[in-house]
Amino acid sequence: MASRLVLVLGDLFIPDRAPFKKLLTPGKIGQILCLGNLTDKETYDFLRQIAPDLQIVKGNFDVDAPNLALSKVVTHGTLRIGFTHGHTIIPPGDADSLLITARHMDVDVLLWGGTHKFEAYELEGKFFVNPGSATGAFSTGWPLDGEDPTPSFCLMDVQGDVLVLYVYQLKTDPNGVESVGVEKVSFRRSSSQAVS
Repeated sequence: MASRLVLVLGDLFIPDRAPFKKLLTPGKIGQILCLGNLTDKETYDFLRQIAPDLQIVKGNFDVDAPNLALSKVVTHGTLRIGFTHGHTIIPPGDADSLLITARHMDVDVLLWGGTHKFEAYELEGKFFVNPGSATGAFSTGWPLDGEDPTPSFCLMDVQGDVLVLYVYQLKTDPNGVESVGVEKVSFRRSSSQAVS
């Protein structure tokens, strides 16, 4: 598959609070990987307009979509990318449990949701990404330290064995002014993991 941008998002919950809608224009994104909790048809229709290749897994609140898979695997470049909502990973967001899931799915990259908080890290040659909640929805496990959820999503650009991740986060300064911050994170599968 040729290089194309892949939108990774999940835990939408609040469709009328979609701070990134104006950034997502049709024709720029080749595929969307939705990590569950889409929860309404209007958001589904909007995402289909952005990219016709919309891959969705079931979140714990996707009750009207009983036939969605709990996890899926796609291939971009030479990377196998697995994705799941995360509510089946116990304890939630645990690095060892995620590593076991990645090994079980036989993937180089594991995308998971459920915690509503962005994370990206490498562990034992695998890359793990949680895009957070695209709408900044609260989670039942949210820390009680006064920190509000930060709306976020990710764009992936995969070329061969290299994945470049662009993380979009809605930041609010002390005066209440919102701006979108973008960070770039790269992952390269090591040559010892190369497909033979």
